[in-house]
Amino acid sequence: MTSANPSLAPLAPAAEPSAFAEISQETLALTRRLFLQLQRRPTTLVAGVLQPLIWLILFGALFANAPAGLLPGGGGYGQFLGAGVIVFTAFSAALNAGLPVMFDREFGFLNRLLVAPLRSRSSIVLASVLYITSLSLVQSLAIMVTAALLGYGWPSGAGLLLVLATLLLLVFAVTALSLGLAFALPGHIELIAVIFVANLPLLFASTALAPLSFMPTWLSWLASLNPLTFAIEPIRAAYGGPVGFSTVVLEAPYGQLSLGTCLAVLTLLALGLFVAIRPLLDRKLN
Repeated sequence: MTSANPSLAPLAPAAEPSAFAEISQETLALTRRLFLQLQRRPTTLVAGVLQPLIWLILFGALFANAPAGLLPGGGGYGQFLGAGVIVFTAFSAALNAGLPVMFDREFGFLNRLLVAPLRSRSSIVLASVLYITSLSLVQSLAIMVTAALLGYGWPSGAGLLLVLATLLLLVFAVTALSLGLAFALPGHIELIAVIFVANLPLLFASTALAPLSFMPTWLSWLASLNPLTFAIEPIRAAYGGPVGFSTVVLEAPYGQLSLGTCLAVLTLLALGLFVAIRPLLDRKLN
């Protein structure tokens, strides 16, 4: 006999959360943990803004009296330098992406995560990518605001979107490289050594501080193949005014490169590095 009281009817089983929802929840929880660490030790954020800020102010002042028309486009050196410092800020933050993972490895927390009932261990990597991407964008935006206050300009709405898209592609590529090194190298000393060795040479062998026309032939070739250059020149063009995908942004020794070509190179680099480190991540996380 069926009960007339609807409250006594059997309850339908609750729907289980989807795999996407569970992975998203795990990723957000692990990302929140990284931000809590940053909140307790904000020196990483402060140092990440302070160093490029010093570069922007000191180098901008050093060449403030450079003759007009010395640089391509006829602008001042501060305007030329701004794009390089913005990219260098994002690059430096992304290059440090592997350090939290490396410290988790050394302190044993990563082993705890690996034995935890996670729906997907990819959430460990996704959390690092989200954290570093957010941190890089915050630091880069701080440098952009400072550059604007110093009179070095601010991109238009479309230009700002181009700047953010370019930074995201660069950050994804460098983050993938750093995470791969975090799992491949034996300890944080080796990772810090790689970061230290790679940081400044890649900066100086790019168009961040000087145009290709100022460089000797061998260095101009290196700079025109440097991934930082493929990010710097689109951002520099975004500050200069409206640009299209066919707009030439780099006069390389091997030919002219358009905005679309630079973005395509950064996209392929990011995808290639994530594909390259995937077997390593599968081996270390499984």
